[in-house]
Amino acid sequence: MVALAFLGCCATPAAHAVGTEEEDGARLDPDFSNGRLAVEAGDWPAAIRLLSSAALRDTRNADIQNYLGYAYRNSDDMSSSFKHYSRALQLNPRHRGAHEYLGEAYLKIGNVAKAEEHLSALKSICLIPCPEYGQLQKSLAEFHRRTGK
Repeated sequence: MVALAFLGCCATPAAHAVGTEEEDGARLDPDFSNGRLAVEAGDWPAAIRLLSSAALRDTRNADIQNYLGYAYRNSDDMSSSFKHYSRALQLNPRHRGAHEYLGEAYLKIGNVAKAEEHLSALKSICLIPCPEYGQLQKSLAEFHRRTGK
C-alpha cells in the first residue's frame, strides 16, 4: 500500500502521459516521435521537416500542429507559427499548449491584447490551476516588466 501511495505521488509526468492521444500518436508515427525529440533538442529544421511529414499523414492531430507552431516560432518564422497554432486550435479549441504558445507568439511580436485573450481562454479551460496558464501569466508579467507596457 505504501509503495502504491509513493508511485501515485512521485511518478514522473511522462508516466501520467501514457495512453494519451499525443503519446499514442508518437508511438504510431516515427516522424512524430522523432520530431518531438528534435523539438526537445532545439533542432528546429529537423523538427519542422519531421513534424511536417507526420502532419501529411495525420491531418487532424492538434498536437502535431502545436509542435510545428512551436518549432516555427523558435525559427523566427512567425507567419508559419501562427498558421500552425491556429490549425491546432481549429482542431481542438481547448488545446492548452496551443493557447499558451500562441499567447507567447503574440508577445514575441508585441501584441499584448491577443496574448491576454489566450490567457483568458486558458483561465476558462483550466478549472484548476494548470501549468500552461501559469507559464503564460509569467511570460506576460515578464513582458510588462521588460517593456514597461
